[in-house]
Amino acid sequence: MTMSPFAPGATAAVGFFAGLAFGVAYFVVLRQTVELYAAGHGRLVPAVLTLGRLAAAVLFLAGAASIGALPLLASFIGFLLARAVALRGM
Repeated sequence: MTMSPFAPGATAAVGFFAGLAFGVAYFVVLRQTVELYAAGHGRLVPAVLTLGRLAAAVLFLAGAASIGALPLLASFIGFLLARAVALRGM
């Protein structure tokens, strides 16, 4: 079976947009965590959200790494772009 010449680019593009979407969700939850902590709603809920965010990031990036190095890199670049957008919005 031969691989299409567009396959690496397609997996990189899918990885990029998946990383961007995951990054946006990650930073939305981060903002909610900070707001809950600042509002004085205790420490348990923000701690659970933080652990959930970190576990989700590890699982997402591990899944991208299992596909290959290029999708992992593209996913991470999408995640970093989402971080830049989140920081710009602040």
